[in-house]
Amino acid sequence: MNPNEKLRVLREKAMRLPLSPGVYIMKNKSSEIIYIGKAKALKNRVSQYFGSDRNHQEKVRRMVANVDDFDYILTSSEFEALVLECSLIKQHKPKYNILLKDDKGYSYIRISNEDWCRISHVLQKQDDGATYIGPYTSSWFVKNAVDEARKIFKLPSCNRCFPRDFRKARPCLNYYIKQCCAPCRGNISLSDYRERVDSAIDFLKNGNSASTAELEKRMEEAAENLEFELAAKLRDRITAIKRMSERQTVVAAKVEEQDVIALMQEGNDACFSVLRFDGGRLFDKEDFLLSDIGSPEAARAEFISRYYSMRDKIPPTVTLDGNIEDVELTEQWLSALAGRRAHIRVPQKGEQMRLVELAKRNAAEKLAQSRGHKGSDTTALTELSELLGLTVVPEYIESYDISNLSGQFNVAGMVVFRNGRPYRSSYRRFQIKSFVGQDDYASMAEVIERRLNEYESHKGEEGFGTLPDLILLDGGKGQVSAVRPVLERRGYNIPLFGMVKDDKHRTRAITGDGGEISITSKRSAFTLVSTIQDEVHRFAIGYMRTKSKKKSFSSSLMSIDGIGETRAKSLLKFFKTIQRISEADVEELMNVPGMTRPAAEEVYRHFHSDR
Repeated sequence: MNPNEKLRVLREKAMRLPLSPGVYIMKNKSSEIIYIGKAKALKNRVSQYFGSDRNHQEKVRRMVANVDDFDYILTSSEFEALVLECSLIKQHKPKYNILLKDDKGYSYIRISNEDWCRISHVLQKQDDGATYIGPYTSSWFVKNAVDEARKIFKLPSCNRCFPRDFRKARPCLNYYIKQCCAPCRGNISLSDYRERVDSAIDFLKNGNSASTAELEKRMEEAAENLEFELAAKLRDRITAIKRMSERQTVVAAKVEEQDVIALMQEGNDACFSVLRFDGGRLFDKEDFLLSDIGSPEAARAEFISRYYSMRDKIPPTVTLDGNIEDVELTEQWLSALAGRRAHIRVPQKGEQMRLVELAKRNAAEKLAQSRGHKGSDTTALTELSELLGLTVVPEYIESYDISNLSGQFNVAGMVVFRNGRPYRSSYRRFQIKSFVGQDDYASMAEVIERRLNEYESHKGEEGFGTLPDLILLDGGKGQVSAVRPVLERRGYNIPLFGMVKDDKHRTRAITGDGGEISITSKRSAFTLVSTIQDEVHRFAIGYMRTKSKKKSFSSSLMSIDGIGETRAKSLLKFFKTIQRISEADVEELMNVPGMTRPAAEEVYRHFHSDR
């Protein structure tokens, strides 16, 4: 059966479904379950898959292409359908559902069994004679606790072995920034070192407040016994603990217990970051890399159901970075799972919004690392796509600017930003050819027309052979209105916007066919757009100045007898600069294409007449 016939058969079957809530189960030719979904009205939801695919996400198109048949299970309510859906997905792990790997194994703090012992975090407990503290469910918490203990008590984190490596090399950077006592220098006694380790272990076992109280007691005793050097060391440790504690308050929350979840997308890749708070403090962080998640609203709802299906503890508040599908239904499901009321919140300002931004930065950084980019670039591109209402994050951005000098030397510059960074190998320059004079609107339309021509001639190649995800014009609504008909006439649906400047030539807003969109409230997006606008202006005006300078040089050469426009251009192309022309002798000048000896002698005489 051909694909079109198969779709027709499946659609006919879907149209016979009841308008009742339930779960549908998509299967491939091998009868393997490839997708499970829920629906308030099975007939309406399932039939959408087998109609027009114009509004389908790419992930849905691929799934539908592999569907050979489907089953369904009726439920008494949409809530019951959600519960059943979560149970079936957990059981069958279908290919096209969001699946999360639960890697929450236990973590331990390890103290090695040696005189100059080391403190580290490990994922498995081994029978190696070392002392282990734990287990802990959060590897993130264990790693951060060990790092803090090392810094506070100035313990080494390097791989050097003591006392074997005493005085064999210079101390590392940690010693010079006062984060290591540097046993490698051989200037610290074993008893002093072990005392630091014991204090660090006490800190890890008992926490900040208990360790601080014990250290303060010892500091007072040392002062009473006139052991001022020891008292000073203890004072420094107390200060370090308090400083570390103050740092933690940066991510403290007034809500005692909550999870903060944020989503970042770049191309087909995405990352969910979960910050978990208990007692008003961050105690765990988890990141999940995914691909082909579809719409953010649907992805958030699906992520929540998958994530909390793996967790025993459901917080009273789940804070999100954006809206989700079926928020009331999801809240009802979370509440039933927790055995008490659970709320979903999407903050717009205040401390909760600050925590959401923190989660977004973590998601952006994790996603950027997986793609070899910077997290700040991912954040900026995501903010920009949200501001402009784009369906995909613009990985490949082209920007254009027109430059001229009183209507002369009319040129344009095209710069490319790839993944938020300048991609200079794809920069291009244009000399306006269709008219003479100054008309920025006509110039911009000509440049876009020529750019599309180049794409059709070089499809798939680097540079012109790649279509942008977004076009930004240095100008306002007029430039956008001049270029839009070109894109529409050529059949290209590329997002198009103008970058508007204020009276001081600084980026102020973005404009499309409608009104202006303020970008000042989104710092990362504002910085990116400002950088793009400055870069395309620099590139375009630089090309214009080069053209005007060459014209000026050509004019000065044309004042020499026997040198016309053609020979002037040949001289400049051959020698590059007037300085090198003036230093050339007659024989060198005659090497220029089109030059004769009399013309070469005239050029030489022109530059050497004062000699």
